[in-house]
Amino acid sequence: MAMMSVLRRQFLVGVLALGSGLAVAQAAPAVAQAVKPPPKGYAVVIGGALKADNDDVWGRLVELSGGKGARWVVFGTASENPDKTGRRLADLLERRGAVAEVIPVAPQLRWVDLDKAVRDPALLELVNNATGIFFSGGAQERIVDTFAPGGRPTPMLDAIWDVYRRGGVVAGTSAGAAIMSSVMFRDALSVMAVMKGQLRDGKEVDRGLGFVGPNLFVDQHFLKRGRFGRMIPLMLAKGYKMGLGVDENSAAIVQGDMVEIIGAKGALLVDLNDVKTDTSTGALNASGIRLSYLDRGDRYDLGLHKIQPSARKLRGSKLDPNAPGYKPDFTNDPYYTDMLGDTIISNAMGILIDSSQKESRGLAFDPKAPASDPQADLGFSFRLYKGKDSVGWYSDELGADEYTVSNLYLDISPVRMSRPLFTPWAGR
Repeated sequence: MAMMSVLRRQFLVGVLALGSGLAVAQAAPAVAQAVKPPPKGYAVVIGGALKADNDDVWGRLVELSGGKGARWVVFGTASENPDKTGRRLADLLERRGAVAEVIPVAPQLRWVDLDKAVRDPALLELVNNATGIFFSGGAQERIVDTFAPGGRPTPMLDAIWDVYRRGGVVAGTSAGAAIMSSVMFRDALSVMAVMKGQLRDGKEVDRGLGFVGPNLFVDQHFLKRGRFGRMIPLMLAKGYKMGLGVDENSAAIVQGDMVEIIGAKGALLVDLNDVKTDTSTGALNASGIRLSYLDRGDRYDLGLHKIQPSARKLRGSKLDPNAPGYKPDFTNDPYYTDMLGDTIISNAMGILIDSSQKESRGLAFDPKAPASDPQADLGFSFRLYKGKDSVGWYSDELGADEYTVSNLYLDISPVRMSRPLFTPWAGR
C-alpha cells in the first residue's frame, strides 16, 4: 500500500497543479535558450520506423532544406551503432539529391571525446554550413545528455539552433523525434505503468531540446503502441494543453502554429484545454479530452485550433453527425477490450464519426501484472463520444478507407479488475 500511495501522490501533484493553473514545480526544465525571435525553420517530427522508400517524407525533407544540393548533417547520437546508422540515413538523403555528412558525436563511439567534439571548430563549421539536421532513432537520453548535459547547451547545440532559426530543417525519427519538445519521455517503456503514476523526473521523464516550442508536447511510435495512454498523464502532470502523437512511417512538419502531416499514416492531436479531473479518486482520470485524428495531407493550425483537411478528403465525403439527414455507414456498437492496442484509438474514431452510435467504450489493463504489484487490479475504462463540434471527412480515393476526424471526446476512469481476470468454466 505504501508504494500505491507514492504513485498516487506523484499523479496528484501534477493534477492539482494543473487544476490551480500554476506552473508544475517538478516539471523537467527545457534546455535553456536565450530569448530570440521565433525560428523560421521547420521541425520535422518523424514517428519512427521510417521506410527507405517513403519518398513523401525523404523527398520533402530535402525540398524544405533547399532542394537538390542542400547540405545536411546527420547525428547517429542516439543509436547503438552510430556509424552504421548515420551512414544509412545520409545515403537515403543523398538519394533524394542532398549532400549529407555524418557527424561523429555519440556516446557509443568510445574513441570520441564528447566534450571536445561538441566544441570542435571543424565540426561546428559543418553544422553552420548545413540547411538540414537529422537525429537518428535509438535512446533519446543519449541526445539530450550529449548536446545539453545538465541542461546546459553546448556550442554544437547552439549551432543547430542557429540553423533552425535562420530557416533550416531540424528532423528526427523515433528517439530523434522525442527530443523535439521541451519535456520528453526519457525511458518509459510501459504505457500502463505511466497511467498508474510512474512519472519520475530523470527516470521516465526528462527535459527535451524544445524545437517545437514550449506549448506542444510530441511523442512517436504513437498509434502503433497506444501511446496516447502515456501522453495524457504526462500532459496533465506537466501542464501541457496540446499534444501531438505521430505514427510510424509518418511525419509532422511543424512551423510556428502550423502542423502538416505527411507519410504513410497520420497523427493524433490531444487537446486538454477543457479537461476536468477528480483528484479524490487517487488515480488517473480525466473527462472532456478533445481528440482529433489528422491523416496524411491534413494540416492543423494550433493557434486557431482548426483542421484543414487534405484536398483528397475535401473531394470525398464530409461526415457531420449533427447535420439533418446524416446517414452514417456503421450501426454496430463496438467494445474495445484493449484500447491501447495497435491503431485501436484511430480506428475507433473513424468508425464512431461514421456511425449512428453516439459513443463507444473500451478498456485497458495489465493482464501480466504480478500479484505483488499493489496496483495489479487497477485498470482504466474509456468512453469515446461525439460532441456538438464533432465532424469528419472520408475518402477512398487511394483504394482504402481513410478518415480525418475533428473533435471527438474521451473520458478516462480508473476501474478495479478482477484477480484472476477469469476462472475455468465449470459447466452447468
